[in-house]
Amino acid sequence: MSSYSRIIFFIIVIFSSISCAKQPYQTTPSKINYKEDLYIMLALDSEARKKNNDSLKYFKKLYDLTKQENYIKKAIIHSYQSKEFDSMYNLSQTALKQFQKNNEYYSQQIIISLLAQNKPDTALKQALKLLKKFKTATNYEIIANIYYAQKDYEKSLTYYESAYAQNKNENTLLKLTNVLYSYLNKKDVALAYLETFLQTKGCTAQVCNKLMLIYQEQGNIDGMLSILNRMYNKYKGNPALYKTTLFIQNLIVSLLEKKDIYEAIKFLEKTKINNTKLINLYYQSNQLKKALKLTKRLYKQTKKPELLGKIAMYRFELAKDKQKVMKNVIANFELALSSGINNASYQNYYGYLLIDFNINIKKGITLVKSALKTSPNNIAYLDSLAWGYFKLKKCKEAKKLMSKVISVTGLKDAEIKFHWDQILKCNKGKK
Repeated sequence: MSSYSRIIFFIIVIFSSISCAKQPYQTTPSKINYKEDLYIMLALDSEARKKNNDSLKYFKKLYDLTKQENYIKKAIIHSYQSKEFDSMYNLSQTALKQFQKNNEYYSQQIIISLLAQNKPDTALKQALKLLKKFKTATNYEIIANIYYAQKDYEKSLTYYESAYAQNKNENTLLKLTNVLYSYLNKKDVALAYLETFLQTKGCTAQVCNKLMLIYQEQGNIDGMLSILNRMYNKYKGNPALYKTTLFIQNLIVSLLEKKDIYEAIKFLEKTKINNTKLINLYYQSNQLKKALKLTKRLYKQTKKPELLGKIAMYRFELAKDKQKVMKNVIANFELALSSGINNASYQNYYGYLLIDFNINIKKGITLVKSALKTSPNNIAYLDSLAWGYFKLKKCKEAKKLMSKVISVTGLKDAEIKFHWDQILKCNKGKK
């Protein structure tokens, strides 16, 4: 007995003694009530400490003492939780005889105890017998579960369908669709069940997750987007689910990008959840003015020096007169790279610019080589370095590098073809 139980016991004894002092002639019912109070306190204490075996013991004592139905019900529950399945079976049989009004419930407990004792055939007979008396969703589902465990999926489907027709329960639906989708190869039927539930009951977590997995397996981007949008609209107003909402938003952007980059841009413009991603999508879709404008605004807000590299790139590409903006572009690249960031893309872009415009070829080569340390097989970087060697008249090195480039890309790209043609014409006598 725990210290807490002892305290309870002594409290009961004290109060009992006081009561006896006042009323010296106690009757038998009073003694029974005293024992009942004691066992109730001990049972509640055992439940609080999750001692199922003790709880079972005390609730059995309470039933033996009082013959009250609520005590045997509790004993049955704790017999299951403590894995005393023989006891569960016997208690359920007793309750079935004594409390006929709850015949269905106690019969179900008998079936569960038989299944727990690995007696599926006996359990199935009992379940089929019970179903004749009570054609309820629970009884249909019990039989379906037994057939499922026996891998008789056709029969389990029949009973799951009957159960679901009555209860429209999410958990029953998931079992039903699992049989259809995973075991009977009736994927369209499973999908129809889930989509109908979605339309009538809404986007519950389990059903939407199941649909997402199916749509993902099928490569159905529209389907995935539909589910994610439902989830987003459901959670977006809840501050406690901010991280979940943000994760969903990013998934939506990722899927939209695969489907239609302009739809992804619209979504990001509307939600304003990821301006960095929006800038990149502007650049990918050749909306350079929007990319430059948003990058400038972001730089004013954050003062992050790496944004100056993007500003330099977008300004240079937008300029009709490259020489006119060159001074500003170089200054922004210098500020970005001198801040300590190791951005291979910036190093290559700035390096190539210094090489191509004959501003500082050696420095340009150094920058491109730094970029190649990060991405040694990057074709764009190898092309830049080959062009730098060409500018320095190091023709053999240039040709060797450029051969690697065209072995991967071929000569479809106009700039690569131009570089290759010029390198082939290079004065072979110079190194």
